[in-house]
Amino acid sequence: MRTNSASLSSPTATTAQSVTVPGEVPGAEIRGLKVVFQTPAGPMPAVNDVDLDLPLGTITGLVGESGSGKSTLALAMMNAVPKPGHIAAGSIRLPSVTDMTRLQGKALRLARGTALGYVFQASQNSLNPLKRIGAQLLDLGRAHGMEDKGALLRHARELCERMGLDPVRTLSAYQHELSGGMRQRVGIVFALILNPSVLVLDEPTTALDMISQRTVLDIIRYVQRERHLATLIITHDIAIVADLADYLVVMYGGRVVEKGPTRHVLQRAAHPYTEGLIAAIPRISGDIDRAQPLPGRPPDLLSIPRQGCVFRERCAFAIDQCSVQTPGLMPVRVTRRHDALEEDSALLDGQVAACHVRAPAPSAKVST
Repeated sequence: MRTNSASLSSPTATTAQSVTVPGEVPGAEIRGLKVVFQTPAGPMPAVNDVDLDLPLGTITGLVGESGSGKSTLALAMMNAVPKPGHIAAGSIRLPSVTDMTRLQGKALRLARGTALGYVFQASQNSLNPLKRIGAQLLDLGRAHGMEDKGALLRHARELCERMGLDPVRTLSAYQHELSGGMRQRVGIVFALILNPSVLVLDEPTTALDMISQRTVLDIIRYVQRERHLATLIITHDIAIVADLADYLVVMYGGRVVEKGPTRHVLQRAAHPYTEGLIAAIPRISGDIDRAQPLPGRPPDLLSIPRQGCVFRERCAFAIDQCSVQTPGLMPVRVTRRHDALEEDSALLDGQVAACHVRAPAPSAKVST
């Protein structure tokens, strides 16, 4: 069990024990997650067979183009997938929660906020425009059985100060009286006020200027280290995860196609999609023409391939096997040359990719 610093301790929730279970997990553990949406063409998977671990004390970056399933995965972690979608399979374990997908009603409401904090992509859409910020925090506390309102407000003031906000002005303000960067920081206050162990931030720097982006990222880094959180950051911007994240997860077409330590994935990307994302990053020096967009466009819910590799239609390395067999995540190997005549291969620690060509299964025979 982690312990927060005394200055960050929150008021006691009298009903928090209702979500506590034996056998706690270190951070978040997602296994076999499948999220399906009902469409006129039948059920379509937006997230398909995802396994993911978020260790405590680490930041994991989740990247991919729009429509890859990133935000749907995050909403599933809250058991908040909007209709007509639903979680069709899998489990989501959090510290003090045995399986988020099985919770309903009061137990689910208590788990949201106490076990997992969520910062929404459009912070202004998650705030009530008719209530002051402080009043909304009190509503959140009441919904989770907080009896000591004074302690809750003191905790909120401490968090505001850590976010670089004026507590008096912020808590007495309406959301339209705050700038975009201030609203984003207020969203982080809401996510942290109940002291969760897992923090999810969906596009935390979208629509912010560069100075506000840097401020928000510095706050995320500081809070994560201070509280030893398991943090998931969803973003389109690989530069953000390169600077901030310990681990990098790449999604495409509802599937995880590569994951591993950030440095390994960025320096030795194995999946062609990951390579394409890195190659598309704009350059501010050197040969600016080196940045090349990915050909084609990502699939929507109705065009995601039901079998085979989901990236094959945009991949320059696709082989026949890619059309008929869905690749699993396999360890990535790197070739090491010792001299002109001798070379061997070694596993990259913790890096896996779903590619028949770049990370084939041990028994697979890859023919081009």
